[in-house]
Amino acid sequence: MIIDIVMPKLGESLQEGTILKWLKGVGDRVERDEMIMEISTDKVDTEVPSPNSGIIVKILAAENETVEVGKKIAEIETDEAAAVITSQPDTKEEPPSPAPTPAAETPKLQEIKPAVEPAGIVDVVMPKLGESLQEGTIIKWLKKPGDAIGRDEMLLEISTDKVDTEVPSPVEGTIYELLAAENETVEVGKVIAKIATGSTGVVAPTASTAASAPIQSPPSVVQQTEKIEPSAEIPSKSGGRFYSPLVRSIAKENNISLAELEPLKGSGADGRLNKADILTYIENKKQGKTTLPAVPQPTSIAVRPPMEISQTSKSYPVTYGEEDEVIPMDRVRQLIAEHMVYSKQTSAHVTSVGEADVTGMVKLRTKFAPEFLKREGFKLTFTPFFSKSVIDGIKAFPMVNVSVDGKNIVRHKHIHLSVATALEDGNLIVPVVKNADSLGITGLARAISDLAGRARSKKLNPDDIQGGTIALTNVGTFGTLFGTPIINQPQTAIIGVGMITKRPVVRNFNAEDVIVIRDMMYVSITYDHRVIDGMLAGKCLSAIIKSLEGMDESSVIL
Repeated sequence: MIIDIVMPKLGESLQEGTILKWLKGVGDRVERDEMIMEISTDKVDTEVPSPNSGIIVKILAAENETVEVGKKIAEIETDEAAAVITSQPDTKEEPPSPAPTPAAETPKLQEIKPAVEPAGIVDVVMPKLGESLQEGTIIKWLKKPGDAIGRDEMLLEISTDKVDTEVPSPVEGTIYELLAAENETVEVGKVIAKIATGSTGVVAPTASTAASAPIQSPPSVVQQTEKIEPSAEIPSKSGGRFYSPLVRSIAKENNISLAELEPLKGSGADGRLNKADILTYIENKKQGKTTLPAVPQPTSIAVRPPMEISQTSKSYPVTYGEEDEVIPMDRVRQLIAEHMVYSKQTSAHVTSVGEADVTGMVKLRTKFAPEFLKREGFKLTFTPFFSKSVIDGIKAFPMVNVSVDGKNIVRHKHIHLSVATALEDGNLIVPVVKNADSLGITGLARAISDLAGRARSKKLNPDDIQGGTIALTNVGTFGTLFGTPIINQPQTAIIGVGMITKRPVVRNFNAEDVIVIRDMMYVSITYDHRVIDGMLAGKCLSAIIKSLEGMDESSVIL
């Protein structure tokens, strides 16, 4: 079987990628999920894994070449017996991988001619929306077989560990076949749909047939794609531990059960088993040893990406009656639960609380809200003001804008502000305002409104929720006076703002103490005591409060 490798789409706005380096050459054997090339996009440089095991028979794009998303760049022959390595038609000997060529010369691409040249059908694969992601769940198909679709028109909605998003079509054409059902979890790189392009004479299967099961392509279609069956014995996740497709495949081939894998110590991130771990276990098992030797633990702790965590909390038995309702956690709620437990086990949490007189800020917002709505097209909330105060405090005390990497402190040059956003389903997501330190009140308002809107409509890109350096959460939205929020790893501080209430306070006028009614608000800072001491946190909190209290018509330009 010939499997097409296409330029992956690593973000909604990305239309192309540049091949930095081929890690494999024509004729090389490659394992499923083994990295075959490095690519660069506007957002990220990353490695791309192979969707199948087999032999690379054709490379269709050279290093440093920029290729459109969805365009075929390589082929893999999955039947080793059928793969006969040949040289170019001109019979000149060539090395097993593309050699560098002068810029003025057109690179010659290596290939192995398959028995039948595929044409007219483009594979749509489960995209890799983050370096650590291995799978995605199809939430909804937006098109059905037989429907016409334009390039970049949305084809389906998917859900991953990091974000829910829509996936656009890489090409224009007609939906020919859907190979995965809604709510099905699919490994990254696996073909999930086929699109017929151009005048291929392809007649799409009926929607009813496609919805029930994968369909055989009609005789007029010459391209075939192998259906990859996942390992039935080893799930992708068990007890919060992730097992990669490669590990599962090796386990299946060697009759290794889940019960054997669970007690093994892995040398990968978060104790994951990698290829070397399982092969070592298999070799030890053959020699009569049943356990792996202890894996030396690194002295430093790498900064973990948001929402990429393992279940570390214990589960205790719960007693409930017949009338009690058992509600399964949805995927997002499970991830939030794991992330919160992980954060508490990682950071030494301490919270300090102060109060701010925000009477001037309230009057400022009230006065300019109608004009702002007319000018910008959305409501002016208090969140941009809160955000600006956090930025002012961090600028005064930049050692709060840090992360921990083992025994090192990483001080971030810019302030990337994570703003907690409640979703309609009751879950929480924390999109990031990048380079927030360069924005004023209006710029912050625009960025926050855009991110919040896209969060609630599931239009966020993975990049929108990564890279935050400090977080803000408005617990006052729900009538809470103040809270002690949990740090959003790998950050080391989170600012909480409570409900604004009118309260009688004592003020000094003309050397006399008087009781006046003011708009008051509690502000908290929860910080990682490993790297932020109480004095630093207290000074930063005071600077935030000073900024809030200084916001009025005379000091703020909207």
